[in-house]
Amino acid sequence: MASTKDSDSGFNLLSHDEPPAVTLHRRDARSGFLFTCDHASKRIPSALGDLGLPASERERHIAWDIGALGVAERLGMHFNATLIAQNYSRLVIDCNRPPHIASSIPRISEETVIPGNEDLSNGETEARRREIFTPYHEEISTRLDDRSAAGQETILVSVHSFTPVYKREERPWHIGLLYNRDERFAAPLRDLLSAPGDLVIGDNAPYAVSDETDYTIPVHGEARRLHHILLEVRQDLIEDDEGQRRWAERLAEVLMGAGQAVGISAFA
Repeated sequence: MASTKDSDSGFNLLSHDEPPAVTLHRRDARSGFLFTCDHASKRIPSALGDLGLPASERERHIAWDIGALGVAERLGMHFNATLIAQNYSRLVIDCNRPPHIASSIPRISEETVIPGNEDLSNGETEARRREIFTPYHEEISTRLDDRSAAGQETILVSVHSFTPVYKREERPWHIGLLYNRDERFAAPLRDLLSAPGDLVIGDNAPYAVSDETDYTIPVHGEARRLHHILLEVRQDLIEDDEGQRRWAERLAEVLMGAGQAVGISAFA
């Protein structure tokens, strides 16, 4: 599971025949929305083998946000909006964690020990940051810089999913709306989602955004004073194509309405 050595940069993590850290859809789209998917993939670089985990562990939530990419792709296509998706498992490095905290490269996730993340050298740790974390967030920064320079307003939407059961406790929410200090966009979105009365909506639940535990929203949303939201959809609702389609359609409607409420057009 060791990475390959390179004389100039310590360890190389990704081989030349593996996907890059990030996939960019519709680079120059003019929609008011820009979507990200921080935990889109369960892929592990070949240099790391299976991280010492059986397939059953590598398939579940500790490795990726099941269904999130399918919803994000459909939303991006609906609005003809830019989507930036991360191509490697959060077990390799979590692209929604500050890189200096322990859970950035987790040694244990939920109740599962990650053998391939134990006793990493500085070079191995830095390779994961350099080759996966940094390119992903540089892509987001570049797209936002370009939009700002063009005078284009942006609503940043980060799409995630959560487990219906966590450490043997059932979670009642269908969707969570996550933010930190700024609820300018969260408030109208919450009102629109609540109106039909058929959803249990988590207001900063099952998680809450903070500078200590999150990266995408604090750094790219709050620091730039952009309208933003982190969406958490329960995984059992979006684990197949039909569920992803239904939720993307429902979210598209309320996102457009919330965009109108804050004065930003969803479409170019």
